[in-house]
Amino acid sequence: MNVFIDVLVVLSVLVALALAPRVVARRPRPSGGRTARAALSPLAVLAVVTGLVYVNQVLFTVYVLRVHGGDPSFVARYLPERWFDLASGSPVLRGLADGFPTPGLLAPSVLRVQAFLELPFVLSAFATVVRWLDAGLYRGIARSALLPLASVWYTVVFCLVEWDLRNPYTVDDIVVRGVSAVLTPCLLRWLAARDTGVSRTPASVPGLLVFIGSLGALGALVLVVYDTALLYNLGRLAERLPVAAVAVVALAGLRRGAARLPEPAAPGRTLTFVLYALRHWLALFFLPALAIRYGVMFGTPRLAGAAGLLVGVTALALSWRHAAVDTRPLGLAVLTATGAACATAWAIPASYYEVTLLFAMAAFLLTVVLVAGLVDARATRQVCG
Repeated sequence: MNVFIDVLVVLSVLVALALAPRVVARRPRPSGGRTARAALSPLAVLAVVTGLVYVNQVLFTVYVLRVHGGDPSFVARYLPERWFDLASGSPVLRGLADGFPTPGLLAPSVLRVQAFLELPFVLSAFATVVRWLDAGLYRGIARSALLPLASVWYTVVFCLVEWDLRNPYTVDDIVVRGVSAVLTPCLLRWLAARDTGVSRTPASVPGLLVFIGSLGALGALVLVVYDTALLYNLGRLAERLPVAAVAVVALAGLRRGAARLPEPAAPGRTLTFVLYALRHWLALFFLPALAIRYGVMFGTPRLAGAAGLLVGVTALALSWRHAAVDTRPLGLAVLTATGAACATAWAIPASYYEVTLLFAMAAFLLTVVLVAGLVDARATRQVCG
């Protein structure tokens, strides 16, 4: 298992390094001004998929209550300990279970439905972030080989993890994941082909901070869904609702504010560089993202970390070619941001390493943007003086 995950990490990074720079270079350039929204954005797809995930959790709880007397051990014994914290004590769910006519028909809610929905959940979340940054880049990735390759790569990773945790449902899950791997990229490509948006994140401190805040809020929501639904822990939902509510309100406000942000008349060189780096990083990270994530848990953590670092360094190098900046203040920004990220990771206790990573990434990006803004402001004052 470790060897297979490690091979996927290496191969996915190499393929991304070969393909992603061309996708960024060929992406349609957004025109000035605000744009029409897509008929159905990837965020809408993500919301629908998330709703279906929670509907499946409700049906799974009904199935366990009626068919297995409320005891999930028939499947829980095959999976890690932090799974299957059910909301079986909920009066609402117990009432629904008591009145459900044919609970035996809900058997597919055990792992199979999740196996189909997990890929569109992950890909639509990534597509949402890319579209926030640059609608043209979103369409470019959707039209390129990166999307079907990512679908295949993510599915192979999911299937390897399935096999490592194999149980009586594993073969069914693998087949279902294969079907999802075919349908999901077709849906996202179809949606991107009908997307008319030309908006992008401005190369300004407010624009980049709004993007980073949106990324953090969405990341928090994704982690809540994973913890409470994709791991069958609906019993934790009440505890996580305050976090989810704050994230939803913050995200709604940030995206409303993003639609009103003006393009800067004369973008600073350092902030422009940061924007280029984010574009390259998202394009490069799209393919190996899941392999690197699971490489930390099921592969060789140092290799996964090195792969992530290589993607980041490559994004910086490619961006420097397009928006050359003074390396001294840029180096200061990166070093300061790295220190902030390390301090944040040390200070944030978390049961899931993804939570620590989210906070550390937010601290890194926020620090980079703020320092870059100060560098550009100082350069402007020097020119005007």
